[in-house]
Amino acid sequence: MKKILALLLALVMVLGLAACGSKNEPAPAEPEKTTETPAPAEEKTEEPAPAEEQPAATGSVYYLNFKPEADQAWQDLAKTYTEKTGVPVKVVTAASGDYETTLNAQMGKDGAPTLFQVGTKQALDNWDDYCLDLTGTAVYNEMTTDDFNLRNGAGEVKAIGYCYEAYGIITNTALLAEAGYSVDDITDFASLKAVADDIHARADELGFDAFTSAGLDGSSSWRFSGHLANMPLFYQFRDDGVNEQPAEITDAYLDNFRNIWDLYVNDSCVAPADQITATGDQAEAEFGQGKAVFFQNGSWEYANLVTDETRGFLMNAADLTMLPIYCGVDGEDKAGLCAGTENCWAVNSKSSEADIQATLDFLYWVVTSDEGTQMMADNLGPIPFKNAKTPENVFFAAANDYTAAGNYVVTWAFNYTPNVDSWRAGVVTALAAYTTDPSDANWEEVVTAFVDGWAIEYAMQNG
Repeated sequence: MKKILALLLALVMVLGLAACGSKNEPAPAEPEKTTETPAPAEEKTEEPAPAEEQPAATGSVYYLNFKPEADQAWQDLAKTYTEKTGVPVKVVTAASGDYETTLNAQMGKDGAPTLFQVGTKQALDNWDDYCLDLTGTAVYNEMTTDDFNLRNGAGEVKAIGYCYEAYGIITNTALLAEAGYSVDDITDFASLKAVADDIHARADELGFDAFTSAGLDGSSSWRFSGHLANMPLFYQFRDDGVNEQPAEITDAYLDNFRNIWDLYVNDSCVAPADQITATGDQAEAEFGQGKAVFFQNGSWEYANLVTDETRGFLMNAADLTMLPIYCGVDGEDKAGLCAGTENCWAVNSKSSEADIQATLDFLYWVVTSDEGTQMMADNLGPIPFKNAKTPENVFFAAANDYTAAGNYVVTWAFNYTPNVDSWRAGVVTALAAYTTDPSDANWEEVVTAFVDGWAIEYAMQNG
């Protein structure tokens, strides 16, 4: 009996030790489960990627777009983003030349734009209180340069330059060759005028003319009261070392402005008197349909000319390039294209927190996603963001070629214009009178609109 009790006691002790040992070692069943059940990381690969597919925010986005020519591209991109995230994105495009008026009207309403355009120092002064400081935001951290951004007096980044552009004289090289010339024959105003005069004189024989209409309708006049007016402003400001908005300008280079304006009007496929009401679409169609060799406009026209079948024509990109705007200034044979930007995004600081976050998330997606960066490359040109795609736009290739050859960039001096819409309106009125009757007396009215008009608008703007 004692032997049986001893054996039982020994057995209990062995079982007790075995139980204690099991508490100190890892359970063998755990690793085996991973071979039978998918790991958490593997399960996630079957779900949509968070950055692309999940709602970016609970708010919504309302973008007041600045560029009519990019309207459809923004509408399509907004639709794609909403389909991916469920976040509503509304895009409203202001009519050409009416952006500031539209912005003022929209900002006074409920549901104001959460994303809008602030393209100049003056505009930033006007809207500073409505502009969120974008320093350190995800979209700002994707930028490769600060050169195009607008800062207020406190040094805050209130608007970010999301693309940069170039403008000049868009040229149909195929038609130019038919007339017996190449772009190598044009290096300054004298050579541009010689070629244009010859083409215009032979227009009936050739079947095309030198320039498209220099229309002064509101849809076109900005090309001249803004972009062409940049030429005398740029050269004066370069001479005088101007780096902030001046209270006054001079007429130092207005004879050069007259040179190029007269050439545009007199060597055109449209009679001077008919150019007063000619539109931007008309000029674009004249160029796209092969009625003229030269068309002053910018890099933003590339998609309209090359890819947009709805316009009734398609041009061959290989037949397009862009020349500098020559106007007879000494040394202009070393000029490049006019380059800069008024395309700066501002986020409405008065919007709700949810809408602000939704807007910042949308912008981040635009500058990092394949869809967003491709749209911008196709429609807006080069963008200063890490994931930028190389644009196929030949006009940017021309800008790069001039720069690589050591030519100076004609920067955008018109960004300093005081009360820009009012000043330009005065210039357009005077230009229209001069175009109808190109007398010296009427040209003096153009000079007055430039010089005196600038001083008046500056005083009104600055009190």
